[in-house]
Amino acid sequence: MTALLFYEKPGCGGNARQKAALLAAGHTLQVRSLLAEPWTRDSLLAFLAPLPVAQWFNRAAPRVKSGEVQPEALDAEAALALLLAEPLLIRRPLMQRLDDASRCVGFDTAEVAAWVGLTPAGTARASLEGCASPVEHCPTPTVSELSPSTPVAGA
Repeated sequence: MTALLFYEKPGCGGNARQKAALLAAGHTLQVRSLLAEPWTRDSLLAFLAPLPVAQWFNRAAPRVKSGEVQPEALDAEAALALLLAEPLLIRRPLMQRLDDASRCVGFDTAEVAAWVGLTPAGTARASLEGCASPVEHCPTPTVSELSPSTPVAGA
């Protein structure tokens, strides 16, 4: 199967479901904290540039949900500056294949299945993207959860 870099918000229930679907399909994950990664303009744009600016944003982020940040009103430069300053706003997960460096933003199951493959159970829902928490938002990760990388996990 495929080895992937998987950038997540540590402790995010939605990211946990996404990782489980990928592992069930036999993929290997190198999990990294989206919040602790030292993003640069170029490294973040490598993921985001193919998408419309509004799709760069995590719709479950408190500042987006409250209307304080309105992705549709931002141009690319303003959006990028905001995302670099506040990585919690970045749509997740960000994933990168290690064999060909192709990238994926978010977790639309049909797109992920076409990109790397998922098992039928992993494609049962149209999308595994978004917050799975029954509360308003997930707790802020602890310092130990913000480590840049965790060991490779696989099925």
